[in-house]
Amino acid sequence: MTKSYEVPLLVLTAATGAVDGVSYLALDRVFTGNMTGNVLFIGFGLAGVSGLPVLNNLVALLTFMLGAVLAARLTRGASGPAALPAAGLAILVGGSVLSLALAGFWLATGPPAHGVMLAVTGLLALVLGAQAAAVKHIGIRDLSTVVVTMTMVNLSTDSRAAGGPGTAWLRRFGAITTMGLGAFVSAVLTLRVNGAVALVVAGALLTLGTALIAVVRHREVAAAAAADA
Repeated sequence: MTKSYEVPLLVLTAATGAVDGVSYLALDRVFTGNMTGNVLFIGFGLAGVSGLPVLNNLVALLTFMLGAVLAARLTRGASGPAALPAAGLAILVGGSVLSLALAGFWLATGPPAHGVMLAVTGLLALVLGAQAAAVKHIGIRDLSTVVVTMTMVNLSTDSRAAGGPGTAWLRRFGAITTMGLGAFVSAVLTLRVNGAVALVVAGALLTLGTALIAVVRHREVAAAAAADA
């Protein structure tokens, strides 16, 4: 049944690309899901490269880790008939609600001032860090929903061109593609409309992915109950 989670996780991967598109283009060049980029930006900024918002990137890095820690604490030791614990689903639901609330706030108040921008950045990074930790329980390799670097490595090294079995290529290619597609759509909306509208779309993708996960999880629980009956 774990394979049934692949499409929902791909939707969440697209959502991460969309959120990162908003955060980079509208929140002063910071990533809220791709922490590798933030680590590099912090290094560049500390070396004296001008125009890099080191504080923004540091806030995103720390709040992403905080989200992951909190989600891990809430789901650690959880067991049950479904791959994703109930607490993990609750975390995803909470992240979807928070992202849409932030989008609504942005729409209502207009472009955020610097202090508000830092808060929005931190909350979005918190959401994605918690999301990454929660979906680890599902246990699908290459679908962390927040990064595709190792997915690209696995796609390449396991390919037939590299002498590998060529397995799981569709899932891996899908993860890379959906993240890029989410970023593309978000960038178009941010540049041609505004960041708030792009965040609405990103929040909608988070909500859709979470809803699909809830459906798969419900089927897992129902199947386990039927087997025990």
